[in-house]
Amino acid sequence: MMISLHYEVDGQDFALAGEASSNVKKVLKQLGVKPDIIRRVAIAMYEGEMNMVIHANGGIADVEITPSKIVIIMQDTGPGIEDIELAMKEGYSTAPDAIREMGFGAGMGLPNIKKYTDQLQIISEVGKGTRLEMTIFVK
Repeated sequence: MMISLHYEVDGQDFALAGEASSNVKKVLKQLGVKPDIIRRVAIAMYEGEMNMVIHANGGIADVEITPSKIVIIMQDTGPGIEDIELAMKEGYSTAPDAIREMGFGAGMGLPNIKKYTDQLQIISEVGKGTRLEMTIFVK
């Protein structure tokens, strides 16, 4: 059994930010997935959504749910990440001041995604966009 979900993430719309991760959370609850797994998926996906809203003017999120793992692929056509290693450091952010004044852009997005996933692959090309592939194993 595999369930595939697809979401469009609207850029610059903070009111809708988190809608996809919230929906995935509901689906996982309905499937009876353990609460700790749901929490990890929701946090990682929400952080990815926020990154797309803040930095990339939106993107797409695809989620594949199987009995053994949950794979989340988030793809945008934003500016890309110049230095992935630097972007992985807690507190590093390229978010503009206006975003920070709203309480976002604290530089915890990618570190939190890494913390809450079992596998994380980041593919980014400056000027083309970024693709995050996150895997959380269902134990």
